[in-house]
Amino acid sequence: MAETPDQVQPAGLPAPPPLGAAALPGGTFDGSVVMVTGGGTGLGAAIAAEFARLGAALVVVSRKPDHLAAAATALGAMGAEVLTVPCDIRDAEAVAHAFDVATEAFGPPDVLVNNAAANFPSPAEDLSPNAWRTVVDITLNGTYLCAREFGRRHLAAGTPGSIICVGASYAWTGGPGFAHSSAAKAGVKNLVETLAVEWGPFGIQVNGLVPGLMPHDDMTLDIRTNLDRNEARGRSQPALRLGEPRELGWAATFLASPYGRFISGHSLAVDGANWQRRHLTNPDVVTVRDQLGRDPFQP
Repeated sequence: MAETPDQVQPAGLPAPPPLGAAALPGGTFDGSVVMVTGGGTGLGAAIAAEFARLGAALVVVSRKPDHLAAAATALGAMGAEVLTVPCDIRDAEAVAHAFDVATEAFGPPDVLVNNAAANFPSPAEDLSPNAWRTVVDITLNGTYLCAREFGRRHLAAGTPGSIICVGASYAWTGGPGFAHSSAAKAGVKNLVETLAVEWGPFGIQVNGLVPGLMPHDDMTLDIRTNLDRNEARGRSQPALRLGEPRELGWAATFLASPYGRFISGHSLAVDGANWQRRHLTNPDVVTVRDQLGRDPFQP
């Protein structure tokens, strides 16, 4: 007997293909140089790996030596050409030096993935001026400085290029508990849209890439703790599952590929529609302080 509609249980979005699969033809990025900031760990590493599978030479930029070592090991094991460059993206001279080193080793980067960012949860009233400046300086100013250096070099040479800036969905919605990061990511989204128009006539494509919740080994303690508290976290997503880091990597390689050239100025959310989710009725409000387990504010 056929099931009636009330017997059918939702299954969510299907699982992705296995790690190592690719939608793009093998060798799509042969001869291309891809620079990934913060590409040694987490989602940045997943993005770098997908470019490597498709033949790109990788330049990984990070402030942290252990992250650079991790990138060299992981990408080298895949057979990729890889260069690691220590760099604080808040420093324009350090950014220019990183591009010089990359160009000397492999030639000018064809693709820039602005992935490096800083973030941690906090009620807005508890943020120190230094905490605010640090997050905005890395997330927004660092993204701009890297994009600026990439753009200036391609403009001077008359060559095309592709920039991908990793964003966040609270750039659209606001982010209670993340005032510093959400303000910075809103700036990144606007920067994507602005640079796409300014540099499009010169062959430079600029897009944003917005990840959903994609657990990985390098997640910060606060995010990992939150996930551990809720074993059914996937059931709270419209997809009824969490994302896989490789899904973000596949989206990045498509956007920067010859098949995505007419996409520019767009921020692509890879989150199973989670940021668009709304309730028919509003749940009770729980303050950010209560959600984070903070005591009442004391000036």
